[in-house]
Amino acid sequence: MQPAIRVEQLRKQFRVSKSREGLKGALRDLFRRQYTEITAVKDISFTIPQGEICGYIGENGAGKSTTIKMLTGILVPTSGVIEVNGFVPFKEREKFVQGIGVVFGQRSQLWWDIGVVESFQLLRKVYRVSAEDYKVRLDELVERLQLQDLLNRPVRKLSLGQRMRCELAASLLHNPSIVFLDEPTIGLDIVVKTEIREFLKSMNQRYGTTILLTTHDLQDIEALCSRVIMLDDGRIIYDGGLDRLKTTWGKGKELVLHLNENVSVERLVELTQGLGATWSKENDYTATAWVPLEQANVSDVLSRVVSAVDIRDIQIHEPNTDDIVREIYKAGSASAPKDDSAEPAATAPTAEKEEEKAYV
Repeated sequence: MQPAIRVEQLRKQFRVSKSREGLKGALRDLFRRQYTEITAVKDISFTIPQGEICGYIGENGAGKSTTIKMLTGILVPTSGVIEVNGFVPFKEREKFVQGIGVVFGQRSQLWWDIGVVESFQLLRKVYRVSAEDYKVRLDELVERLQLQDLLNRPVRKLSLGQRMRCELAASLLHNPSIVFLDEPTIGLDIVVKTEIREFLKSMNQRYGTTILLTTHDLQDIEALCSRVIMLDDGRIIYDGGLDRLKTTWGKGKELVLHLNENVSVERLVELTQGLGATWSKENDYTATAWVPLEQANVSDVLSRVVSAVDIRDIQIHEPNTDDIVREIYKAGSASAPKDDSAEPAATAPTAEKEEEKAYV
């Protein structure tokens, strides 16, 4: 089966003008500009099969939005190979866009001063969707995204959460097989974020829609993605499952026990001797253990305690994804945890900002 997205040795460079200081420098710039080359994406390769939800993450300036704009045909790569649904995005625009949907969290595809449904009707003509297919698709999206009360409102009168639900509907009116989502939940409250996550998950399960998601909200990644591609300074530093990332980089798990009896910390330490668990007590009936992954499994700790202590409830807290990703960026590689004393990896915070200027 043909992959949904294939990228090989993809590179994007920008030629950016440099401004010289002072009045004299400004006058010289009028007649002779100086330029510098910035590389936003550096020879990356990956393949995304059809039906996968893949998280594409990185710090500001890592190259995420530049990659998305090349994959959607907005930018032309400097070198490398791109195929999306079997098309080269920047060469076969008219045919290519029929099979993709795009949501940029900070840019709207809806017309600001007209009603939402009028924007949808214009997009129907842009994507050449038949009136019959449009009605069926619109009815489903309106119901699933709860847009009934929003259709006749001008876009400028919508809240951010309402507008993002409408943006999602607009990107899906032509039933694309691939959807690119660039920061789709930015600035939204937790209720709206949860609604959008549930909708995307159900759409993927129902239609097999391939989704490439860029976000700074790692809860989006945990809720939706089976795979993560992580960028740093334009290069891929991790490509794999979120669980493997946690296993490799997670330093341990927290085990919280709600007890039916008052058991001392000393007793709990004695029961789990040799497993490396560190115990503390919040109160007489709540005990917490930090279990380092390299020394023991949580199940080993539990088996010893359960056999000797009367327990009412158990909670296990997984490694925090935000902390794990932060540690990886400090190390500059996800191949193996780096010593804490190591210097943080350098990043290129200006590359994507310069790309934004070029795009605007």
